[in-house]
Amino acid sequence: MGSPHHEGSATSATEPLPAGKNPKKPEKEPRLDAGNKHHGHYARRLPLWRHSMRNVLLPVVRWETPYLALMQEKLRTPKLDTYFAVTANLGTHTFYMIFLPILYWCGYTNIGRATVHMLAAGIFFTGFVKDMLCLPRPLSPPLARITMSGSAALEYGFPSSHSSNAVSVAIYALYKFHSAREEYNPNVFMALQALCYWFALSIVFGRLYCGMHGFLDVIIGSIFGGAIAIVQLIYEQSFDKWLFGESPLPPLIITLVILVLVRIHPEPADDCPCFDDTVSFVSVVIGINIGAWHYALTGLAIDDPIPSTNPFRLETVGLPRATLRVLLGVVVIFLWRATMKPTLFTILPPIFRLLEQARLNLPRAFFLNASNYTKIPTLRGDDNVIPSASELPNMLKNLAHPRKRSVSVGPQSAADAYETLAYRNRRRRESINSLDGAVPEEGAAWSPMEKKPSVRNLRSASKKRESPLGVNLLPTQAASRVHSYEQMMGTGNIDNVEMTPPDSESEFTVQTPAEAESEKREIFMQLMKPRVRYDVEVVTKLIIYSGIGYVAVCANPILFEFIGLGTGIRTLDPFERLQK
Repeated sequence: MGSPHHEGSATSATEPLPAGKNPKKPEKEPRLDAGNKHHGHYARRLPLWRHSMRNVLLPVVRWETPYLALMQEKLRTPKLDTYFAVTANLGTHTFYMIFLPILYWCGYTNIGRATVHMLAAGIFFTGFVKDMLCLPRPLSPPLARITMSGSAALEYGFPSSHSSNAVSVAIYALYKFHSAREEYNPNVFMALQALCYWFALSIVFGRLYCGMHGFLDVIIGSIFGGAIAIVQLIYEQSFDKWLFGESPLPPLIITLVILVLVRIHPEPADDCPCFDDTVSFVSVVIGINIGAWHYALTGLAIDDPIPSTNPFRLETVGLPRATLRVLLGVVVIFLWRATMKPTLFTILPPIFRLLEQARLNLPRAFFLNASNYTKIPTLRGDDNVIPSASELPNMLKNLAHPRKRSVSVGPQSAADAYETLAYRNRRRRESINSLDGAVPEEGAAWSPMEKKPSVRNLRSASKKRESPLGVNLLPTQAASRVHSYEQMMGTGNIDNVEMTPPDSESEFTVQTPAEAESEKREIFMQLMKPRVRYDVEVVTKLIIYSGIGYVAVCANPILFEFIGLGTGIRTLDPFERLQK
């Protein structure tokens, strides 16, 4: 949608604001020292086992960079930029949240339920791993980031949620088509299969083309998606049989399990919105299961193909009324969200202050405690799943010129900046130390107590002209781009000055510590700033998105019947159904 520093909705400090700190009295901004801060940042904030796993996988992320850059450089065209920028929206939370309710309202309840469960599982597990390992996206530059989602730049990269979503939906659809193959014309069957493969491949390869993910990200994300689809196909019938009984216990158990999963979601080392997206989507699971259980008891639902199915028939309803159903349903969802959000932002803070005084609150990092604010200002761009109605015109406008508004170059999040600076500093030291036969292991943590190399050794490293990534067979163009980037953003303290090997054997570029510090601060000032987030937002999302699920599955179908937009079909009344 534009350069990263033009996006975002609220102002926050360069460093994430810890819970409990008053934004009116910001702490002094810490020194951005690539030699100490950026390697120690994750060591300090992550438990040892998480930091060790991160150190094992981080070299892969860095190793992939030049190959991804070369691929992007060879393939990029304006048309492909537009294509992959647009098709990436097919894998976003917003697309699914707008599209899925329509399945319910048009009689495809079984597909809608299965898709919500798979997507929620994909968002939860990929988000869980993202926040657990805190692995950055591939470096930019040399890669250009092509995305129409402003929030994506703030998320970690491993694994890919888009890939998980696309693969799970594609595998599920392929299985269903094969199960009912005799019902389709052979040409139609082949076209539907091709559509599934196109959908999955476009999303997965598009993440590589757009510079948003590396090979490892999309491979692991796709494995997640495949496993989730298999579990859904194996257990969907038994799960529905268990849910749609006489007892309200199953939806209650589902709700409690999801609340526990939300509570155990790991704390990230940077201000990452993965947790927000997870809360939103798993809350929908609460809503659709409570709503489905309730709707099955109303006497308006049918049991074919599954209980709680909305009895929609286009020949009975008619196209005009079917269109009105969809439009009205979407309006009701937006009205629910627009009404409940300010209401909860008014009601919840005093309750949270009381809980905080009683030490019963459960604070999360990067969320401001209620005792440190008196009023929540109007938030813009605070929802990555369903945007507010006021944001829809701008989103549609961006779709008209996707390439113009979607390409950006440079670090976009704190994780990007930390890893860019730490990576460059470490590779320089490894290159210099290798001349003395002491090359650290790729996954080992750098220590600020390492021997400081001499200027003579630095000049020798420059003459040797090693690849910045330490790989001898790197593509020349990609390595050159990474090397140019390292010249542009030199870091690392060497005998109190900072020297960056140039492209030739000419004089070195020397930076004083003050100049290096100024450059680092400039990098961080250009990042998309995470907005201040408030503790009540977690419960607010839980209520709003549970309500959205309930409204889509139960309240809207009842409303359609009440105002004459339904089918007029009534099965058993609730008491007859329970007796049966």
